[in-house]
Amino acid sequence: MPVLTRLIPSPVVVDIRAGALDDLGGVLADERISHSGKLAVAVSGGSGARLRDRVAPSLPGADWYEVGGGTLDDAIKLAGAMKGGHYDAVVGLGGGKIIDCAKFAAARIGLPLVAVPTNLAHDGLCSPVATLDNDAGRGSYGVPNPIAVVIDLDVIRAAPARFVRAGIGDAVSNVSAIADWELANRVKGEKIDGLAAAMARQAGEAVLRHPGGIGDNEFLQVLAEALVLSGIAMSVSGDSRPSSGACHEINHAFDLLYPERAAAHGEQCGLGAAFAMYLRGAHEESAHMAEVLRRHGLPVLPEEIGFTPEEFFRAVEFAPQTRPGRYTILEHLDLKTDQIKDLYADYVKAIGS
Repeated sequence: MPVLTRLIPSPVVVDIRAGALDDLGGVLADERISHSGKLAVAVSGGSGARLRDRVAPSLPGADWYEVGGGTLDDAIKLAGAMKGGHYDAVVGLGGGKIIDCAKFAAARIGLPLVAVPTNLAHDGLCSPVATLDNDAGRGSYGVPNPIAVVIDLDVIRAAPARFVRAGIGDAVSNVSAIADWELANRVKGEKIDGLAAAMARQAGEAVLRHPGGIGDNEFLQVLAEALVLSGIAMSVSGDSRPSSGACHEINHAFDLLYPERAAAHGEQCGLGAAFAMYLRGAHEESAHMAEVLRRHGLPVLPEEIGFTPEEFFRAVEFAPQTRPGRYTILEHLDLKTDQIKDLYADYVKAIGS
């Protein structure tokens, strides 16, 4: 019998606590990450740049690169600038766009990435995917998992509250995504990776059922851990299935149909998840999810993020086109506009005002 059945791609270091940033130098000195101290640090012009003075003294061998935005071109330029530096690793310090740029650039030049997020807006901080804007809109690119993740809860607490709330919506949407995966298994025979599903489901449930709020370190710890676990679950399964179902299809539809008006990723995913749970007949679960999202200040109706119901109906009908080949409750029901309109009216009544 085999003693080792499979290897799970995961960070060698996950440090989530208040004050973690002060020990970043010690984490990076781990010989599995950097034996020489020669590091490339990618920072944003915002939150990352503001932390540079605090972090730089502990990284005397580092070269710093300011990244202009979150596009594919930005990531390619970053990789080109770092290519001849003979670095041990790349550190991404900033928000989600900077982490994704650093992920892509590190993968392009064959270096490990250390993710040091300054907010918890979504589960991309530890996922094997970099989401970058390109000439065609927005693309997802496969990359290795970060070799380490350092999350300072004091830094997270100082971030705009909307970013933390968005992370809640993304984490909670796992519950809906796993239900879609199970539906695809029953109807289409799609194979479920049980470990990946368990990790993603428990991450979502932990956030969904925690009584705390974004001003509470205990809650932020659970949220950060949930987002890390979601990313690792995607690595285990080899795709985004554990954390992406109808909820994310609706999110992508908003992004594609209304690119100038789209809300935060996690806000749209949370709304999509609550509605998708209602569509599959899980009315009590949908109402509970909506209640939790509301408690955290997240939208559960399209009007709360600036869309009319009619625009939402269009997004829901268009959503299956965003992920061809993925089977969710939306593909299963194959809803038309009038059906979506009727179901939405029932959903609004069910979750209350």
